[in-house]
Amino acid sequence: MTRAQQTISFGLLVSSLYLALYLELIPLPTLIQKEIVPVLPFWALVSFGAMLLFRLGWGVATFNDVPEAHKELTAEIEQARAELRTMGVDVD
Repeated sequence: MTRAQQTISFGLLVSSLYLALYLELIPLPTLIQKEIVPVLPFWALVSFGAMLLFRLGWGVATFNDVPEAHKELTAEIEQARAELRTMGVDVD
């Protein structure tokens, strides 16, 4: 099963469960049914956005912790400069 099929299957499962809750096919207490179930999609969207913002912030905070990548990128820049100089391009 590919990653896309897994994602689609999970999405269908979650949406089916939510639809069953929303249409009151699964009995819940009235308070939960009327006040919590209708806002679950909004809550899920906000939680997903918060998780993505956390991952972005964590990536920015730990960006300088990859010295091997810095060395590799510096070497690639120097190689590109050398190739451009052989073609007669001023890169300084």
